[in-house]
Amino acid sequence: MVVDVLHPNRANVSKDELRGKLSELYKASKDQVSVFGFRTQYGGGKSTGFALIYDSNEAMKKFEPHYRLVRVGMVSKIEKASRQQRKQRKNRSKEFRGTAKTKGASKDKKK
Repeated sequence: MVVDVLHPNRANVSKDELRGKLSELYKASKDQVSVFGFRTQYGGGKSTGFALIYDSNEAMKKFEPHYRLVRVGMVSKIEKASRQQRKQRKNRSKEFRGTAKTKGASKDKKK
């Protein structure tokens, strides 16, 4: 659903606070509510975003994207090497694939 929030005299409203309010309004647990994509209107005082209310905690874990579950704190972030490090590792491993190198051939390709 689309959510319009009026907040005069405030810069914005926290997503955690919005989850609490929506869970009260729709009689659901705070763990079943997901809010995202809020943009404050020019001049302030009003924000618009999206909210999803799930039937159960399990349904939220099944259908909600992983990064949004991490934001809410339902799952932990998967730690992995940076994108550049993964690419460098891939390219280093490519050097040693294929047939054995002959002694006479050199790797340098300078012009």
